[in-house]
Amino acid sequence: MYTVFNLTSYLKISTPTAYTLKNSSNIQNGINFGYGGTGLFKTLFDGPNLTVQIDSFEQLIKQNVYNKSDVESSIFLVNSGGNDYVAFAVKDRNLFGIKKFMKSLIAEFSVNIRRIQNLGAQKIIVSLLPPAGCVPLISAVSLYNKCFDLLNSVTSNHNTMLLQVEQDLNKEFGKSVVRTLDIYSSFQSTIQTIQENRKDNSTLMNPLEPCCASLSAGYGCGNVDEKGNKKYTLCEKPELSFFWDSLHPSQNGWYSIFKQLEASLSLIIGGEI
Repeated sequence: MYTVFNLTSYLKISTPTAYTLKNSSNIQNGINFGYGGTGLFKTLFDGPNLTVQIDSFEQLIKQNVYNKSDVESSIFLVNSGGNDYVAFAVKDRNLFGIKKFMKSLIAEFSVNIRRIQNLGAQKIIVSLLPPAGCVPLISAVSLYNKCFDLLNSVTSNHNTMLLQVEQDLNKEFGKSVVRTLDIYSSFQSTIQTIQENRKDNSTLMNPLEPCCASLSAGYGCGNVDEKGNKKYTLCEKPELSFFWDSLHPSQNGWYSIFKQLEASLSLIIGGEI
């Protein structure tokens, strides 16, 4: 996730090494256990979920790759289940059971955060979910004119429950171990700012529109047909886009979001690395 890169840039350290490269790279600046498309439960992608990722971290501690001091002085960045909701939506195809699923997801997340703390972590940053109704895959139904409020309410409710977990766990730990990174508000604020600026500058790109877009159903950004013909279009100035494809912010998008997070990161980290 681009947030990892931005966080390490803010701390002025190298980006953490991917776990798969742990034996061939410098791991003193940390390890990124994240695996694209995975979540807390089983998702649409076959990869290690958060529990397995923590297993891998625990194994490194047992192997003395990281000692107690390393763990206690580290910052842990954990994401909170966006891919799980995608898997739920694809499998259930409705939102009637979303509340029950949300509760189970938050409960599982709480278990995992508690486990990380039990391994010695003293500073855990939890990333709130961004507004799901603003991704181009969803805003396309409005011709990229507005976000879909119903889906935004799902991620907003998730974040509210997650904030309660933060309070409960910190009370249990007896100190402020868990902090949250408000990606949701930063997403919305950035999008709204760009939309306001477009009123005076029509050359700015619509923030809800993807830079790399599919030309027809069944194809995605970067896809070609059996003859090698491109089945996608690319915007004129990718460096000015907010969303790269139908789901993911562009580098510029993440940069804009992160600029709004710098002040809160300073408070979260407390000036200490």
